[in-house]
Amino acid sequence: MRNQRSFSLEFKRQIVEELMSGESRPAQLYRRYNINSSVLYHWKKQHSRGKLNNRPTEEGAPRDRIEKLERLVGRLNLENEFLKKGLQHSLSQSQRNGKSSGYGDVLASPSGGGVD
Repeated sequence: MRNQRSFSLEFKRQIVEELMSGESRPAQLYRRYNINSSVLYHWKKQHSRGKLNNRPTEEGAPRDRIEKLERLVGRLNLENEFLKKGLQHSLSQSQRNGKSSGYGDVLASPSGGGVD
Protein backbone atom coordinates (compact mmCIF):
# COMPACT_ATOMS: atom_id res chain seq x y z
CA MET A 1 0.00 0.00 0.00
CA ARG A 2 1.29 3.44 -0.96
CA ASN A 3 1.91 6.04 1.74
CA GLN A 4 -0.10 9.20 1.44
CA ARG A 5 2.09 12.19 0.69
CA SER A 6 1.41 15.62 2.07
CA PHE A 7 2.28 18.87 0.38
CA SER A 8 2.67 22.33 1.85
CA LEU A 9 0.17 25.06 0.99
CA GLU A 10 3.01 27.02 -0.62
CA PHE A 11 3.88 24.08 -2.90
CA LYS A 12 0.23 23.58 -3.89
CA ARG A 13 -0.19 27.28 -4.64
CA GLN A 14 3.00 27.31 -6.70
CA ILE A 15 1.81 24.36 -8.84
CA VAL A 16 -1.66 25.87 -9.39
CA GLU A 17 -0.23 29.26 -10.30
CA GLU A 18 2.11 27.57 -12.76
CA LEU A 19 -0.92 25.85 -14.31
CA MET A 20 -3.03 29.01 -14.43
CA SER A 21 -0.23 31.16 -15.88
CA GLY A 22 0.05 28.83 -18.84
CA GLU A 23 3.72 28.07 -18.13
CA SER A 24 2.98 24.36 -18.06
CA ARG A 25 0.19 22.16 -19.23
CA PRO A 26 -1.57 19.81 -16.80
CA ALA A 27 0.09 16.69 -18.23
CA GLN A 28 3.52 18.24 -17.77
CA LEU A 29 2.75 19.01 -14.14
CA TYR A 30 1.45 15.46 -13.50
CA ARG A 31 4.70 13.96 -14.76
CA ARG A 32 7.08 16.54 -13.28
CA TYR A 33 5.64 16.37 -9.76
CA ASN A 34 4.27 12.79 -9.92
CA ILE A 35 0.74 13.85 -8.97
CA ASN A 36 -2.67 12.66 -10.12
CA SER A 37 -4.95 14.82 -12.28
CA SER A 38 -7.68 14.80 -9.64
CA VAL A 39 -5.22 16.14 -7.05
CA LEU A 40 -4.22 19.02 -9.32
CA TYR A 41 -7.81 20.01 -10.00
CA HIS A 42 -8.68 19.71 -6.31
CA TRP A 43 -5.83 22.13 -5.54
CA LYS A 44 -7.09 24.43 -8.28
CA LYS A 45 -10.54 24.46 -6.66
CA GLN A 46 -8.99 25.18 -3.26
CA HIS A 47 -6.96 28.00 -4.82
CA SER A 48 -10.06 29.59 -6.33
CA ARG A 49 -11.64 29.62 -2.85
CA GLY A 50 -8.59 31.15 -1.20
CA LYS A 51 -7.68 28.08 0.82
CA LEU A 52 -4.02 28.00 -0.22
CA ASN A 53 -3.03 31.16 1.69
CA ASN A 54 -4.15 33.32 -1.20
CA ARG A 55 -7.03 35.65 -1.91
CA PRO A 56 -10.14 33.86 -3.25
CA THR A 57 -11.02 34.45 -6.86
CA GLU A 58 -14.26 36.23 -7.71
CA GLU A 59 -16.16 33.03 -8.53
CA GLY A 60 -14.65 30.87 -5.77
CA ALA A 61 -15.71 32.80 -2.66
CA PRO A 62 -19.47 32.95 -3.40
CA ARG A 63 -19.48 29.29 -4.45
CA ASP A 64 -17.95 28.29 -1.12
CA ARG A 65 -20.55 30.34 0.77
CA ILE A 66 -23.39 28.80 -1.27
CA GLU A 67 -22.17 25.27 -0.45
CA LYS A 68 -21.99 26.09 3.27
CA LEU A 69 -25.51 27.52 3.20
CA GLU A 70 -26.84 24.50 1.30
CA ARG A 71 -25.35 22.17 3.94
CA LEU A 72 -26.96 24.29 6.67
CA VAL A 73 -30.37 24.16 4.95
CA GLY A 74 -30.08 20.38 4.62
CA ARG A 75 -29.18 19.95 8.27
CA LEU A 76 -32.04 22.22 9.37
CA ASN A 77 -34.49 20.26 7.20
CA LEU A 78 -33.38 17.00 8.81
CA GLU A 79 -33.76 18.48 12.29
CA ASN A 80 -37.19 19.85 11.37
CA GLU A 81 -38.38 16.46 10.10
CA PHE A 82 -37.02 14.75 13.20
CA LEU A 83 -38.87 17.17 15.48
CA LYS A 84 -42.11 16.82 13.49
CA LYS A 85 -41.97 13.03 13.81
CA GLY A 86 -41.22 13.30 17.51
CA LEU A 87 -44.20 15.60 18.04
CA GLN A 88 -46.49 13.32 16.05
CA HIS A 89 -45.27 10.31 18.01
CA SER A 90 -45.80 12.13 21.29
CA LEU A 91 -49.32 13.18 20.26
CA SER A 92 -50.25 9.68 19.16
CA GLN A 93 -48.99 8.30 22.48
CA SER A 94 -51.02 10.82 24.48
CA GLN A 95 -54.15 10.11 22.39
CA ARG A 96 -53.76 6.39 23.07
CA ASN A 97 -53.53 7.14 26.76
CA GLY A 98 -56.67 9.31 26.56
CA LYS A 99 -54.85 12.54 27.30
CA SER A 100 -55.35 15.69 25.26
CA SER A 101 -52.35 17.94 24.71
CA GLY A 102 -54.09 20.65 22.72
CA TYR A 103 -51.66 20.23 19.80
CA GLY A 104 -53.87 17.87 17.80
CA ASP A 105 -55.50 20.71 15.89
CA VAL A 106 -52.12 22.07 14.80
CA LEU A 107 -51.11 18.82 13.09
CA ALA A 108 -54.57 18.23 11.66
CA SER A 109 -54.81 21.67 10.01
CA PRO A 110 -54.31 21.77 6.22
CA SER A 111 -51.53 24.35 6.47
CA GLY A 112 -49.50 22.12 8.79
CA GLY A 113 -49.63 24.66 11.61
CA GLY A 114 -47.49 27.70 12.03
CA VAL A 115 -48.31 31.36 11.57
CA ASP A 116 -50.68 32.30 8.78
